Amino acid sequence: MNSDQNKQQISASDRTQFVDHGIHHSFQHEVAGPDIEREDAFLRLNFVSIYVSDQERSKSFFLAKLGFKLMIDVRFPSGYRWIEVSPPDGSARLALIVPEPGFMETALPGSSSLVTFTTEDVEAKYREWSGRGVKFSLPPHTPEWGGVFCRFEDLDGNPFGLAGFTDVTRALETQRNAEARRREAERTVAQELAIAKQVQARLFPQRLPLVPTLDCAAICVQARAVGGDYYDFLELGNGRVAIVVADIAGKGIAAALLMASLQATLRSQSALIAAHPEQGLSLVNHLLFENTEPRAYATLIYTEYNSMSGRLRYANCGHLPGLLLRGDKVEKLDAANTVIGLFDHWDCTVSETPVESGDILILYTDGVVEAYGNSGEEFGETRLVETVSRNKDLSARDLVEAIVNQVADFSEGQQFDDITVVVTKILPDRTT
Repeated sequence: MNSDQNKQQISASDRTQFVDHGIHHSFQHEVAGPDIEREDAFLRLNFVSIYVSDQERSKSFFLAKLGFKLMIDVRFPSGYRWIEVSPPDGSARLALIVPEPGFMETALPGSSSLVTFTTEDVEAKYREWSGRGVKFSLPPHTPEWGGVFCRFEDLDGNPFGLAGFTDVTRALETQRNAEARRREAERTVAQELAIAKQVQARLFPQRLPLVPTLDCAAICVQARAVGGDYYDFLELGNGRVAIVVADIAGKGIAAALLMASLQATLRSQSALIAAHPEQGLSLVNHLLFENTEPRAYATLIYTEYNSMSGRLRYANCGHLPGLLLRGDKVEKLDAANTVIGLFDHWDCTVSETPVESGDILILYTDGVVEAYGNSGEEFGETRLVETVSRNKDLSARDLVEAIVNQVADFSEGQQFDDITVVVTKILPDRTT
């Protein structure tokens, strides 16, 4: 068998057979792959080669005398055996290699370079390993660079160092523990945010209103795991449906909690809002004011479509104007009220406008019109209207997607705020 054939037989593509099936320890999988939380390119020490004459004998030395862990022990179809061992904390791996023709053939057992381990108590480890028969060529002493250092050899004479750096070691250990706590805190926060995201997703309406003359669709693309944008459909009975969009001041968890409070308040007062929208929205403002911190507030636009009368009532509370497209014309549903939740005493003005088949109502948050790309220019209301006009023949769902895609293209994939769009198309009454 020539050298190339031998290399081919011991390649990673060989079907391996596990020699030792009893490898069970907590870190064997943790060190098997890259850290999923890394921010830069993955790079880590894989293993250090230790040249030995008898793998089984060396394996027993590292496991029994040094207290190392067995990481892998496999045999290739070629007969070649691969063993890796590691210190108890799994911080590094040693590959116990028997040099063979065609594979590390120039290496000799005992010719490995010095491998140095660090420990918090060199003296204690020296006494422990010496008692197990480990041969130390240099006992613990203090070299000129400080700390404590000693040197030992394995059964083949490969050199190993054991070092402790006193203050430096303690500082490194403190840093390592702090990093571990930071990572654990980040994992906990990530898990909690994932749960919060799931909970918040259920706060949005799970079905569209069942009004024959309406084609509705909505989307909320959050800039973070959770956000403060809110939309809702409230079926008020007798062919009426309320369409609401709100934007909570602030971002993140605080905004998400206020969003949940607003959603619960609106739905609990939907009967009063249906009968008397001015009183209902005033009560929503009062409850939000009473149950939130002083600076918490939200912009909100409330629209109510009546399929029987063909009328649209609306109350814009400090929100961006709703856009009602009638053919080539655009009617703006401007704000006539201040934001909700900021003032205890709050008066509500409700306006009304007729709607007919073919009209399109667009409600949105500032994440749409204030999106910007590298140029610094905002997407703006004009581009929003142009996008709707170009795609007005699409279904409400496809029109929503077209708007979001256009914003994403304009901002070159960057998103700095939550994006919410609700499209309502007035359809012909096919029952007449």
